[in-house]
Amino acid sequence: MPKIEGRNPVYEALRGKRRIHRIFIQEGISAEVIDNILKLAAEKNIPISRISARKLDESARSHAHQGVIAEADSLPEYGLADIIEIKKNKEGDSLVVILDEIKDPHNFGAVIRTAYAAGADAVVYQDRRAVGITPIVLKAAAGAAEHIPLVKVSNINYAIRDLKEAHFWIAGADAAAEQTHFEADLSGSVGLVIGSEGSGLRRLVRENCDFLVKIPMEGELGSLNASVAAAIIIYEIFRQHGEDIS
Repeated sequence: MPKIEGRNPVYEALRGKRRIHRIFIQEGISAEVIDNILKLAAEKNIPISRISARKLDESARSHAHQGVIAEADSLPEYGLADIIEIKKNKEGDSLVVILDEIKDPHNFGAVIRTAYAAGADAVVYQDRRAVGITPIVLKAAAGAAEHIPLVKVSNINYAIRDLKEAHFWIAGADAAAEQTHFEADLSGSVGLVIGSEGSGLRRLVRENCDFLVKIPMEGELGSLNASVAAAIIIYEIFRQHGEDIS
């Protein structure tokens, strides 16, 4: 059974839509968020078990459970068709963040967190040669994964094709791009593609983008961390969309 680890991830899961079967809380700990977890669990008739720190450590799949672990159903499954339908019914422009072979769970989780905070419609990720939805990813997302659709696809290029057919512009983040993210026209509905930590966008993915953007940088660093780069460009897209993100 899937596990959710960490105080905020468990709290946000309780606020979300998926079913929580049981929550394990370390004996002797207290905090405001723990009180909130206990209150929501009581309202939903979810059993609580107080167990030792040793037993929690043995049960955990990450090293940052913060004294709280929940057993839950898997996150709701979304397909690309669901996201396209959201766009059709939405006023204003859409943003979908597309991850090309992101392997670091902390990067994946951080992108989910930023995408949700900025109001993106979904995060698309690959089902192979990339990290999946793990407890570490959920912990890094700080509960955001409970509130934004996560779409697993078998082929990023096919996903790009389908989004183009739904009238998305596809922008790829690439350090070798000719224009910066400030110079690019990022109005309209956008699919932003972020490449892997080591090698960036794959060749065919890069070629399938409508255009590429780079982040202007001083010094000798070749690129930024994938989640940092994603955050910078995501907020420029929303600035150009005219969103109020103050």
